[in-house]
Amino acid sequence: MAKTAVKTKKRPVKRTPSEWVLDICKVVFLTLVTIVTVYPFWNIFIVSINDPTDAVRGGLYFWPRVFSVLSYKEILGRSTFTHSILVTLARTIIGTPLALLCTSMVAYSLSRKELIGHKFWNVLFVFTMYFGGGQVPYYMVLKNLGLLDNFWVFIFPLIMSVYNMILIRSYIESMPDELFEAVKIDGGNDLVVYWKIIIPLAKPILMTVALFVAINQWNSWFDAYLYTSSENLKPMQSILVEILNQYNTGATTSAQMSNAKSGMTITPDSLRMAATMIATIPIICVYPFIQKYFVKGIMLGAVKG
Repeated sequence: MAKTAVKTKKRPVKRTPSEWVLDICKVVFLTLVTIVTVYPFWNIFIVSINDPTDAVRGGLYFWPRVFSVLSYKEILGRSTFTHSILVTLARTIIGTPLALLCTSMVAYSLSRKELIGHKFWNVLFVFTMYFGGGQVPYYMVLKNLGLLDNFWVFIFPLIMSVYNMILIRSYIESMPDELFEAVKIDGGNDLVVYWKIIIPLAKPILMTVALFVAINQWNSWFDAYLYTSSENLKPMQSILVEILNQYNTGATTSAQMSNAKSGMTITPDSLRMAATMIATIPIICVYPFIQKYFVKGIMLGAVKG
């Protein structure tokens, strides 16, 4: 006899009034959080692309009244700012892969229990997160190493982060030991394990750490303030800080005077907004490509399975 399948329709689950109220509250709350988070950035953007003299009137909320890119032309026309962009790009492009390579190698080494002094080395690295020698000894070390007024002062001091190392180490420890044993049985050494197993399988946490390092390099300016005095070594964020502060001191720059003579008025606020957008947009453009690795990398790296 042929079996006849009886199809039963699932009745929709009725939601209680309290559940509807809770959902509405969630939507309203998340909408408010989104507006509070996104709108200030959007306001900076529309002010930066609005005519500077018109922006003084205020009332810019959702869209520019008079479209203009004079502020961007003024900022990008400064040779110091364009050169600072190259410095920031260089330190980000060079510093990120080097930091990722060194941090992941240390993390793999400290994840192996067969390492001689395994517990001692782990405690020693964690110790540095809580105790340091101070700013003056750190400055003297950099001076003795010849890194002051040197581009590599942006690279070597940031090449190792214990926090990032712990994230990668935890992720590696969550991998099954059978993977490493199989490579060792086939005659592979630790370098083979690192390149053939760790790098491909730890991509989520590696991309997450790469994002951390890249943002840190891109936004860093205090190290340039402390350890460099050459104009050629100033990163973009240092120039941005100068732009944000120079009008607060009442100083009049040559750029302002030349603009006044030519009849073109650039206000301090428009310059601040344009400089902020130039410094922020590249990171915003990179983040969506790494976002899919972010949550997975943090969650899997935080729990040993």
